[in-house]
Amino acid sequence: MLRQLDFSLSDIKVMLRCDPTDAAARIAEQWQKSEVIHDARRDLAAYLVNQLSGKKSIMYEVATREIPERTLLCLKRNVDEQGAWALGKEFIAILRERPLPKIEGREGAAFSIYWGEVSADSDGPVEWCKPVNEHDATALKPQYPELTLRTEPAHREAFVAISAGTEESGAQWQLASEALEVWAIEHDLTPERLAITPEDLGLRITYLASEPTTETSVPDCDFAVPFALAG
Repeated sequence: MLRQLDFSLSDIKVMLRCDPTDAAARIAEQWQKSEVIHDARRDLAAYLVNQLSGKKSIMYEVATREIPERTLLCLKRNVDEQGAWALGKEFIAILRERPLPKIEGREGAAFSIYWGEVSADSDGPVEWCKPVNEHDATALKPQYPELTLRTEPAHREAFVAISAGTEESGAQWQLASEALEVWAIEHDLTPERLAITPEDLGLRITYLASEPTTETSVPDCDFAVPFALAG
């Protein structure tokens, strides 16, 4: 029965040693994870069916927002697909070891910027960033010699919000990127008409939850594409 819920043999061995309360919690967590995976696969299947049928499909709603000028501590490196997530873990480990003053809400959330394509054949670069209060920045910088302090200009960006899931729900990220691409086409935001280019302010993913729920979980996040400077 547990195998039908996608428990591995090693998971089942652990479950057999658990008390009923702990076992129930583990089953509930596994079922929630399975639902997220199946939802992502359902979205991807619908998207592929529409694509093959010649239909445009927008799986996620695109909204816009104003981002104020902000001061950032950053870790930037050229990485491939495997290295991108490892870079994020390295960045998070630095901030856990030496916590920054907390900024509540999305304004203080960490985010990654993709300055170029990241694949098996292309290495970005990728930059991980954490906003800090401007008046704290000068005093904080010596505590983080491996990080770069910089200021990002105020700008407008289009974004897609994605609920928490697992690494297996990467299909959601693909669909979010597709939604942003279609939105840009519909708004005639060709490279020639953009007020800024990807080299100025790259595509970014903001991680809105402070802690993932499991080792393979991905927190609530949003994909965003800057398309104009503020003002």
